[in-house]
Formats: sequence, structure tokens, C-alpha cells
Amino acid sequence: MASPTDVTADATADLLADWARRFAEPTSGWSFAAFTGVVRWADPPWSYSALAREVLAPARSVLDLGTGGGEFLRGLRGVLPADVHATEGWPPNLPVARETLAPLGVGVLAHDAATGRLPFPDGRFDVVLSRHTAYAADDVARVLRPGGTFLTQQVDGRNLDDLAAVFGAGPAFPDVTLGTSRRHAQAAGLDVGVADSWSGPVRFADVATLVSFLRMVPWHLPPDFTVERYADALLALHARPELRFTERRFLLRARR
Repeated sequence: MASPTDVTADATADLLADWARRFAEPTSGWSFAAFTGVVRWADPPWSYSALAREVLAPARSVLDLGTGGGEFLRGLRGVLPADVHATEGWPPNLPVARETLAPLGVGVLAHDAATGRLPFPDGRFDVVLSRHTAYAADDVARVLRPGGTFLTQQVDGRNLDDLAAVFGAGPAFPDVTLGTSRRHAQAAGLDVGVADSWSGPVRFADVATLVSFLRMVPWHLPPDFTVERYADALLALHARPELRFTERRFLLRARR
């Protein structure tokens, strides 16, 4: 008969094996729909979707930077103008985005808007959208027509800093803040009309859910992260009565 110690050791080994399997699962696209019911997010006081629909209503052309798997842009199909373009900088997302947006006639260019000049002429777009992707403010201003609108919701670079601290890591992108982004926009010649920030709780059902989530946002983890190497930290989380951490967002709406 197995001793209680053996049973505990076997149960721990099973947990770690399950978490390692989840962390190794491939990602496809940028949808978090699979976490419905097991991750509880609070919402910012604004609706980015509603704001996007508002700025798109009079637009004749739009560029969506970092479209992910195209899921968000597809959700705006009822208000999109005929002239729509999108970019995506993460290679695994490209085939997903192209397949998602092809029925809408939207092409998706492989491009990292944070590091490279956008392959569009000056004054090309009425609206530029950027949801949770990096961008260069001066290049955004360049491709906007005079009077055009830039709308962005960003994940604050200190997002989930309390979760990162569990693994001995610091904030992923500490310079990505509302203040810094507003200054960059103004320096690029954009007139900032709305600038807002928010923080709120996110709760995970269990460590298995958390590990599946982290595989999609690995920049919150130390570079050497593996389930085996950080087993003690994960098991300590498993012992907590609640897995609650802090999400941070900010919003900018500006005109050229």
C-alpha cells in the first residue's frame, strides 16, 4: 500500500505534468475565448469596441495595426469602410488573420509597427486603430490624413506585475505607460483628445488555467521559465485560496 507521502508525491507529479503539457500547447491567433468561465476579467470604464465604431462611422479608409488573428476587426465588419488594411507583427498570427479577414476582402501585411516604417504613403488613412500592439507615434501621424483619428487601447507595461513578481520577474515593459504614450503622440503632432488609464482585478480558476494563459503572454515570465524550473512557485500558487492579480490598460484618442 502506498504511503500518504507517496500519494502526495504522485499527485504533485501529476499536477506538474499537466501544467507542463498545457504550457507546451501551441497558440493560434489571438483569441482568449477559451478562457470564458475560468478567467474573470474586470472591464475598463470605456468600451474600445464602441469607440472604434464611433470613429469608423464617417471613415472611408482604416488601418488596423497588429490585428492579431483578425478577430477584433472582423467584429467591426458592420461599420468598416470599403478601404481596409491590416498589419500583424507576430508570424504565428499571420495565417490566422489572413484566413479570418479574407472574406471581408482585407489583406494583412507582415509588419512590426514598432520597429519599421509603415508601407503606406503619407496621409493615406482616415482612421488608424491599434489595440494591444506597439506602434511608432510619428509613423502613425504620417499615414493619417489631416483631421484623421488615431484610437488605441494599450496594455500598460506594468500589467500583471504582481503575477510576474511571483516568478522573480519585473514589469514586462515598464516604459509603456499613458504618460509616455501621450508625450510621444503630442511630439508627433497629434492632438490628444482623450487619455485615460485603468487598473482592475483578474481572477484565474486554478493554476492549470493560469499556465495556459501564460503560454499566450510569455513576456510576463522570466526568460528561463519552465514548469519544472519554477515548480515551487507554481505549487505555492496552487496552495492559495484565490489567484487574483492586477490588469492595467490605457486609452488614447487623438487627431492629426
